Amino acid sequence: MERGNDPISPAAAASVLQWWADAGVDTLIDEAPRDWLRVKNKAEPAFPDISAPASRDPAPAPADVLPGQLELFRGYLRDDETLPFASPTSRRVCPAGDPAAGLMIMADMPAAEDCGTGTLLSGEVGRLFDRMLAAIGRDRGSIYLASLSCLRSPDGRFTSGAAKDCARLALHHIGLASPKALLLFGDACAKALLGLPMAQARGRWHEIATHAGPVRTIVTLPPSYLLAQPSAKALAWADLQLLMEGLDQ
Repeated sequence: MERGNDPISPAAAASVLQWWADAGVDTLIDEAPRDWLRVKNKAEPAFPDISAPASRDPAPAPADVLPGQLELFRGYLRDDETLPFASPTSRRVCPAGDPAAGLMIMADMPAAEDCGTGTLLSGEVGRLFDRMLAAIGRDRGSIYLASLSCLRSPDGRFTSGAAKDCARLALHHIGLASPKALLLFGDACAKALLGLPMAQARGRWHEIATHAGPVRTIVTLPPSYLLAQPSAKALAWADLQLLMEGLDQ
């Protein structure tokens, strides 16, 4: 090999070629621009193998598939580390009750007290919730109780991104349970699943579209709100009466 009029030894030529390879030079002529600063996920060969034709179509991205059976999905909620607000020290409060009861009730996220007891809607809030259930002839064993997020955020609120992720999971959860009716507690659930604030959504039936078909839904005031505003219990009772009428149909 020669460089100008001076011969170059095979060892020097190999050194130059290796330097080009280390610098990212992998072709002599290329019409497309190259992003030299792109971080590579894995090592790529210095020179491509041209023995096999390159595919014209990019490989499809892996689908984000959620478990298709309720028990498997409940295990996913219990164990998956990619859920919103998940951390090594976070406490999960998982769904409880009878998924076949026909009535699914969904809160927003566990309260701090719930994380300690491991039970959704516990303490004084839970006692009021139990009285609400008794008023419609139900108890915790004859409903399916879940939450938009089984983990509590550090400040007890949803960010917009977390609310979107939790809504996607909740819709899948609702579809797997396929209740005859769904009761949503509070503003966060109403906004995430219906796109409406609680004040606009309550007092009437809605339908939520799921992969298993539409689910009839009512929004009402959460027990925590009723403890702070006892005068609002009449509004909640009207919602519960509407719910009972729908369940009897």
